[in-house]
Amino acid sequence: MMGAKWIKIAVVYFILGIAVGLFMSSTIQLQWAAAHAHVNLAGWASVGITGAIYSLYPKAGNSTLGKWHFWLYNIGLPFLLLSMFMIQVRPGPFAGWGMLTHIFTFGGGTAVAVGVILFIANVFLNVRASDRLT
Repeated sequence: MMGAKWIKIAVVYFILGIAVGLFMSSTIQLQWAAAHAHVNLAGWASVGITGAIYSLYPKAGNSTLGKWHFWLYNIGLPFLLLSMFMIQVRPGPFAGWGMLTHIFTFGGGTAVAVGVILFIANVFLNVRASDRLT
């Protein structure tokens, strides 16, 4: 159940990552490379791998730790990614938002980091070979 949600969200990040990459290459706006990489790795790759793990081990995905992981990661990551892009748009519409974008980056990144810590704990507590779907 939770595995499928993670995989669907991963596909959205995959589309966004491709779109940002195409935009960067067509406009030669290469200063967004770090944010683009985060969309692809923290979004598409990490979310997709999490979905695969939670699909193979649904007990872990449906546990309390799995649900907290889901919400922290999927609320924090958009804040992190959007603020990373906003920081790179200078001068521009967000030029005066420096401190606010850094707060969003730190807050989003912290939520993602706590979510990852919960994921690690969840894997060690709830992923067992005997629980694997085949």
